Amino acid sequence: MFLKAKRFFRARTAAAGLAAVAVLATACGGGSNNAGSENADTLVVYTGQSGDWQVNFNPFSPTMLEGPGTIFEPLFFFNNVRDVEPRPRLGKTFTWNADGTKLDVELRDDAKWTDGEKFTAEDVVFTLDMVKNNPSMNGTGYKGTATAVDDTHVSITFAEPSYMEGPQVLGRIYIVPRHKWKDLATPATDVIREPVGTGPFQLADFKAQAFTLKANPGYWGGEPALKNIRYVALSGNQSGEAALRQGQIDWQTGPVPDMANIEKNYPGYKGITVPLNQVALFTCSNAELGCQGPQTDVAVRKAIYYAINRTQINQLAFENTASEISPGFALVERDKAVVSTKLQERTAPMQPDTAKATALLEGAGYAKGADGIYAKDGKPVSMTLKVVAGWTDYITAVETMAQQLQQVGIKVTAQQVSWNEWSDARGRGQYELLIDSLHQGPAPDPFYNASYFFSTATTAKVGEVANPNFARFSNPAVDQALTSLKGVDPEDDAARQPYFDTIQTEIEKSIPYIPVLTGGTTSEYNAKKFTGWPSEDDLYAFPAVWARPEHSEIFLKLKPAGQ
Repeated sequence: MFLKAKRFFRARTAAAGLAAVAVLATACGGGSNNAGSENADTLVVYTGQSGDWQVNFNPFSPTMLEGPGTIFEPLFFFNNVRDVEPRPRLGKTFTWNADGTKLDVELRDDAKWTDGEKFTAEDVVFTLDMVKNNPSMNGTGYKGTATAVDDTHVSITFAEPSYMEGPQVLGRIYIVPRHKWKDLATPATDVIREPVGTGPFQLADFKAQAFTLKANPGYWGGEPALKNIRYVALSGNQSGEAALRQGQIDWQTGPVPDMANIEKNYPGYKGITVPLNQVALFTCSNAELGCQGPQTDVAVRKAIYYAINRTQINQLAFENTASEISPGFALVERDKAVVSTKLQERTAPMQPDTAKATALLEGAGYAKGADGIYAKDGKPVSMTLKVVAGWTDYITAVETMAQQLQQVGIKVTAQQVSWNEWSDARGRGQYELLIDSLHQGPAPDPFYNASYFFSTATTAKVGEVANPNFARFSNPAVDQALTSLKGVDPEDDAARQPYFDTIQTEIEKSIPYIPVLTGGTTSEYNAKKFTGWPSEDDLYAFPAVWARPEHSEIFLKLKPAGQ
């Protein structure tokens, strides 16, 4: 399914082209059980949110509801599953200089903010400067210097060759209006209730049970054919499945029973599965940054790694839609050419090795107590594991893992919490273990995943918001390898591989995120009501409703059936 990707570097100039189901029924605004029969141009989506929405459309906040790609646009869209040219959004063209230290960008001259103000290069410079000066907003580690040449041209310089920054800066930083944001005291955390963007959609209304985006009639690309997107809040996977079965939602990304027969079980709907995100146990791993608990000991993390029965978890929690995962976190299929041969194990074991798990603990000075749980210095190897209430696949996974780990003398207690509580704990490092997945970057290259989740530049002390190195991992060798990779010709595979070897082997030594499986990521969508959905033959964007800005590309392609 994946192609080896270099086009996004090689083409250094891109041509411009273009609660409960009952609550849902109320949120949909009428008594009909069928979202399609009432509003043919309204797409009803469920993102997996468990519990009510809390308003925040700040695209840089870990607790944002929505905005990247829909309300706020990047300069370009990069496809992270296909080797294709980036698609212009607010940018028209971009060009690197010969040594990769200067990136020139030409901007659209016909884009406006939804309050009527004209979009200019000053907005781009303001956004880039704001991100650089606020570490918790700087999820890409941007360090460039942006200058407005004129209203439609921006020049970005870097202190060193920075080819790899291109997709990050151009595709993962969302441009905000200078005239609205320049007086914000704390833009990283301020709640944005009335977002003003340039994107194809704008906020129509907000309630705790549902909010709606409407098509932007002044969008530079023309008003989208999809007129409304309604985001509903439910109570988890089971209520999502029930809403899907009753035709009350049009798109969700999540598990349903018997995923092999979606078209049969949900008439009018289709499914698509793309293995991209990597399911892991996130650990607050770094005691020097304030983490506390047994998981700060690498011996405990490795014991968990070997004690997990991944085959059983795949069967019980994921209907065998998940697949193997590499302990160095390069994708086994997409990135197979760069998965390091120096790893001790190319993929995490699918079967448990309990002897190795107990040997690791005993070698680190742990001894099993009368209760069957290992302990050291009087402190048992006992941890809580946070999971979002309603995420039934993850709940099954953690409950299965807890039973598996109990057998080797590790006590893990699953703790179901609301998404808001879970997200806040993850960002501030106020957890021992939690389950989540590592997402990929703007382009199909493992550099981005590593730069997001394993760079010292994207973490913070416990209590401060990390974005997104939630494990608080910090390793000078990894940091240096990431820095060096930025300056290597992206087409020089031989020159790049030693740095990937360093990154992957150092990650394997520490496993701050304990790899579980590569998630299948299955979406179910209403093919009877809308046309234009991605397919395996036309995978123009990663098809997950919660993937931003990928979902906005899909929203732009969708049309009510018959149009």
